[in-house]
Amino acid sequence: MGKWDKRRIWLHAGFILSVLLLLCISRYYYMGYPGEKGAWIDVADYIFLPAFIYLGRWFCIKWFTQNRPVLFLFYIIPCFFLMLIFWFYFVMFAFNLPNIGFLEFSVSHAPLFIIGVITGILIKLVKAYTEKQVQDAKLLAEQKQSELNLLQSQLSPHFLFNTLNNMYGISIAEHTRIPALLLKLSDLLRYSVYETKKTFVPLKEELDYINNYIAFEKMRISDRLVLAEEIEDVNDPRVMIAPMVLIIFIENAFKHAKDTLEQQIHIRISLKISGNFILFTISNSYRKEKEESGILSESSGLGLANTIKRLDLLYGVDYTLKSYIQNNQYNVDLRLKIM
Repeated sequence: MGKWDKRRIWLHAGFILSVLLLLCISRYYYMGYPGEKGAWIDVADYIFLPAFIYLGRWFCIKWFTQNRPVLFLFYIIPCFFLMLIFWFYFVMFAFNLPNIGFLEFSVSHAPLFIIGVITGILIKLVKAYTEKQVQDAKLLAEQKQSELNLLQSQLSPHFLFNTLNNMYGISIAEHTRIPALLLKLSDLLRYSVYETKKTFVPLKEELDYINNYIAFEKMRISDRLVLAEEIEDVNDPRVMIAPMVLIIFIENAFKHAKDTLEQQIHIRISLKISGNFILFTISNSYRKEKEESGILSESSGLGLANTIKRLDLLYGVDYTLKSYIQNNQYNVDLRLKIM
């Protein structure tokens, strides 16, 4: 007999003993010690009651939960009366009551056994409903995890594609800068490949990655970049964040800012902790003649769309994200609950 079978046996035995103990204590509390024959019959009824509870439970499993209520009633009613008849003859002979009538016996004893049957049915229905809810929750969690894994698997290729595309342009005009950029790229890829497999990482690690990325962009853009940073130092490893969330917005800011007609690229990055939330803001210059209609415009790319899906999956209602244009700047405000 397996471990699970033994566990079930102990569980059912504990349930039966609990029911008997509760009924006997209740009877003793309200009616005192069972000194008379009728009182002992009551105790015997309590001992037989679990049989009716399991009758209701078993028929509920067999037919009611299978959406076959007609068969359920067809079988349970005759079985109930057969068990009642059996108990009638047992009580009549065990307690020496030859003059007791079946109708009289049924009127006084059947209500308790009907309650037992109903209790068994309700227990099974509650259990079936709970198991269904748990199963649905597991399926939903598995579905979300599969979708999350797919989205995370697309982060590194997206970043690598954009970076290599930028480096190709540099290699044509300023090939001497390529070795230093490749070293920085190696550090960035190491994080994006290995750390993005985790659901959450310390914010400090994510900020180290962001600082490496900014250093990479400074080397790439050189004198055109006018960067303002207000990034709070976060050394507490308990402050967690989903990996590669912030970097997508920073990457898009650099991508779109360099498309402006102005000689200089203006980018401002702000991150601070306020209470139980991470407040992240980034703004960049933009082209007026190609004004974006929102954070998910056609030019936003796959990475940003996937990031928003990941935010929905991981944070749900615990984040807010908005974008707007103000004073020739494209702004993104992100508010994340610390995980």
